[in-house]
Amino acid sequence: MLEQIREATAYIQRSVTETPVVGIILGSGLGNLAADITDKVEISYNDIPHFPPATVEGHAGRLILGRLGGRPVVAMAGRFHYYEGLSMQQVTFPVRVMKALGIHTLLISNAAGGMNRHFKVGDLMVITDHINLQPEHPLRGRNIDALGPRFPDMSEPYTKALIAKAGDIAAAKGISLHSGVYVGVQGPSFETRAEYKYMHVIGGDAVGMSTVPEVIVAVHSGLKVFAMSVITDIGIREEENVITHEEVLAAAKAAEPHLTYIFSELVRQL
Repeated sequence: MLEQIREATAYIQRSVTETPVVGIILGSGLGNLAADITDKVEISYNDIPHFPPATVEGHAGRLILGRLGGRPVVAMAGRFHYYEGLSMQQVTFPVRVMKALGIHTLLISNAAGGMNRHFKVGDLMVITDHINLQPEHPLRGRNIDALGPRFPDMSEPYTKALIAKAGDIAAAKGISLHSGVYVGVQGPSFETRAEYKYMHVIGGDAVGMSTVPEVIVAVHSGLKVFAMSVITDIGIREEENVITHEEVLAAAKAAEPHLTYIFSELVRQL
């Protein structure tokens, strides 16, 4: 893996002159933040050594390097998922590469189903913790000490100082934020009503098919992490609640301006 990381990093570095300090992962329907990145260079995932191709609708499949909020950043316009048939090492490989490029902080967004009765479609939820229900772990196998410790501490996977700063940014702008626990599942099917209820009972406020593996690898790598979900459906309702990917993308798009503002200001204030 170390050689693959070096090869991917070297390829990307040939296209840029600045070292990024913040990495950003943009989830389903949340790619427009890339439009606010200036002086940017875009690289297709297909061109980067050892990057899998993006296959999910709403994910552009480009690595974008430039400046946001006056700081050099690297952004993933589209992520990888375990349900695509990839290994967890492939899913999280870009996090390793962004760390090798020089980032110290990772900002993550996703579209998620709400299980908290106080949520509504379009709300933003700051992730304060997670429950990992995915069937594979990205650190399984021989540990590479150069990348991180064998047993990384997960008592604070989401950096409290960044959560507090995001709260201040949102309050100053009049943006309403929830906070809660994100449950990571494999997918790609949406959850049954019974599964929504189960995940709420065990402590979840939102559920999605990404983020958790990326966060685990980011923590293993020594990165600070901030993550936010756009609530794109409410799965715990008793009434008929049919969910489609198109509706998820539409809800994410509607909420995106507020998420973009918070992410941009977080980068600027780091």
